[in-house]
Amino acid sequence: MAKIDESFSFKPLRIATLTVSDTRDKASDKSGDVLEQMIREAGHALVKREIVTDDLTQIRARVEGWIADPGIDVVITTGGTGFTGRDVTPDAVKPLFEKEIEGFSVIFHMLSFQSVATSTIQSRACGGTANGTYVFCLPGSPGACKDAWNGILKWQLDSRHRPCNLVDIMPRLKETRG
Repeated sequence: MAKIDESFSFKPLRIATLTVSDTRDKASDKSGDVLEQMIREAGHALVKREIVTDDLTQIRARVEGWIADPGIDVVITTGGTGFTGRDVTPDAVKPLFEKEIEGFSVIFHMLSFQSVATSTIQSRACGGTANGTYVFCLPGSPGACKDAWNGILKWQLDSRHRPCNLVDIMPRLKETRG
C-alpha cells in the first residue's frame, strides 16, 4: 500500500520522456500526452519530450544524451518494448544500465495483468539506473503508461512515500566501491 508522509517535503524531479514510434507525431502521441499530464499533476517538471523512430541507434543516442545531462533525473520511454523486429527499446537502453531495477518489471506485469490479462507477456517493460539517472521503458499504449505511473512511478518518485522511495537514494546512485 502506497503511503505518503506529509511531514516530509516533496522534491520535484526533472523528467524527460521519449516516445518511440515509426508512426506517431506530436499530434498523435497519446502515450506521451498521458505521461506529460501525469508527470505535471504529480508536481514534477517535464524538461524534455521527444519522439524518435524505432531505431536502436537513435533511441540509445537520445537516452545516452539525457543520462549525461545533470538537469535530468529520470528518463521514461514509451513504445518499442514488444517482440517484433522494430521493437528495440530495451535492446537500445539496457546496455546503458549500471543496475537493472528488476522489481519494476515484476510489479509492472502484476499491474498490467489486471488490465490486459495474459497479454502482459507481450511487453519487455524494464527499468534501471545509468549515470545517476533512473530510466524506465514502458509499452506504447496509454493504458500501460497509466498502469506504470499510477501503480509504481507516481509513488516511487515521490520523496514523501514511505517506507522508502527512489528519490531518497538518488544522491547515492553514483557511489562506487572504494
